Amino acid sequence: MTAASPLSRSDLADLLAFYASAGVDDALEDQPVNRFAEAPKPVERAVVPSADTVAPHRSTSASRPEPADRANVPPVARAPSTTATVPDEAQAALARQLATTATTLDELRQHMAAFDGCNLKATAKNLVFADGNPEAAVMLVGEAPGRDEDIEGLPFVGRSGRLLDRMLAAIGLDRTSVYIANVIPWRPPGNRTPTPHETEICRPFIERQIELVNPKVLINLGGPSAKTLLNTSEGILRLRGNWRVHTTASGITIPAMPTLHPAYLLRTPAHKKLAWRDFLEVKAKLRALT
Repeated sequence: MTAASPLSRSDLADLLAFYASAGVDDALEDQPVNRFAEAPKPVERAVVPSADTVAPHRSTSASRPEPADRANVPPVARAPSTTATVPDEAQAALARQLATTATTLDELRQHMAAFDGCNLKATAKNLVFADGNPEAAVMLVGEAPGRDEDIEGLPFVGRSGRLLDRMLAAIGLDRTSVYIANVIPWRPPGNRTPTPHETEICRPFIERQIELVNPKVLINLGGPSAKTLLNTSEGILRLRGNWRVHTTASGITIPAMPTLHPAYLLRTPAHKKLAWRDFLEVKAKLRALT
């Protein structure tokens, strides 16, 4: 295949699959641009003054200019750039403060939308706050939004979301009778795993969100959600199916069921039976609590 020959359908599918795995999910322009055909633009160089043009009270025989001489050199023009916030303890402390002051879910959402302490916000399209009924008895928490969630601004709306809907329907629930959120409200670029610092910065927000919803049952979807909210280092295959407890900042204890993430079940369908057992446990727990 030459560079000028059109791509076949299979070649296009392979190319798109490569772009998706590399984290490319949006086109910058409607039409492709041939960068090789563009003529290179001349590079403008800053003019450095000669020794004869420096301040007269300085010696021109010095082999290296003094700091005052360097100040006379005009700076090279640079395009403005946006620097992402580096996660640190100060940002985590600010997140804890903002989360504590929120008395309603609307206030919490406003604080999160205005918060610039997490670098993931700089690359995400939308804040993915929550979906469902904030007065529901069941709250589900995943790890972080994916591409579809980032576009829609809602959690679990892609393939894993459709599977989650079917799992909920199997025990008589739907999005009007549950509340869904994520530990991380902004999509990591390329769907990469959030760093521990990013998770720690976002932790106060999700913990306050759980406290404000105050569900009867918490479902942790996947290992990262379970480890973050249940303060454990165990793997999800050891955690799942066993009731744990999430304790809020005010001391309220909520029964928590760790289970497998729908995205994992799409990759490993043989384990759907395990998630089914976990959801049956949730159904039985809800009956016992009502």
